[in-house]
Amino acid sequence: MSKTDFDMQEADVAWCPGCGNFPILKMLKQTLVELEIEPTRLVLVSGIGQAAKIPHYVKANVFNGLHGRALPPATAIKAANPGLTVIAESGDGDMYGEGGNHFIHTIRRNPDITNIVHDNMVYGLTKGQASPTSQKGFVTPVQVAGVFLEPFNPLAVAIALDAGFVARAFTGNTEQTTQILKEAIAHKGYALVDILQPCVSFNKINTHKWFEEHTYYLDDSHDRTDRNEAFKRANETERLPLGVFYASPDKATFGDNLVAYREDKRPLYERNLDAEKLHTLVEQFKCAG
Repeated sequence: MSKTDFDMQEADVAWCPGCGNFPILKMLKQTLVELEIEPTRLVLVSGIGQAAKIPHYVKANVFNGLHGRALPPATAIKAANPGLTVIAESGDGDMYGEGGNHFIHTIRRNPDITNIVHDNMVYGLTKGQASPTSQKGFVTPVQVAGVFLEPFNPLAVAIALDAGFVARAFTGNTEQTTQILKEAIAHKGYALVDILQPCVSFNKINTHKWFEEHTYYLDDSHDRTDRNEAFKRANETERLPLGVFYASPDKATFGDNLVAYREDKRPLYERNLDAEKLHTLVEQFKCAG
């Protein structure tokens, strides 16, 4: 298997030259190759945005949904066919803004999916508005006096909700980011990877150089099983830590807890529909009169 197995031969890539989405696409394909995940057993789910276009450029099964709505279908796809590798992938605006409520409750459900977020701290598709992760003082055509809201901290939120795997990566570090992606996909349960990336067109502050100067890697002394320490590191803002913040032992996933799988282990898509039982259920919820 090679990266060409995931190439869409006639795809019209719509990103700006120098966009951080390009290395993420390359690293994702390399990760899939190293994990020997067959394209036919992979589902990429996204919402709306520049980052959400990434499934269009990967030869695999794809579900491209509404803005902020990538995580619910990803959860359902994994529940219906547990044998699939399911990756939900979109930008910081789509996942943390429009999709913020789904982000929170997906962590609570703990489906066995990987959530990759392209975090460029700006809305790129709609030409430069502040996103949930934009820093205070960031000036845009809409926030003309600068952003005054506190940035959303996805890692701290995920750790507070006891997400099983929480990590941050940077597009400028191929080897480290690919390793983090491999660990996230291999993790049983919900796994978050927030990937810092430059937006060369609409964010002139958080550039590739800025990320290099304002990030550092957690060293071997960091205990990734210590949730309190992970939360503390996630709240560092002067320099942003990179690496795996928290990786808890496997716990029951959303699929493990479904009543439908307690006695019958066959995936839902293999089961026959009981039309009579479905009709009876529907009738129970019909309004009288």
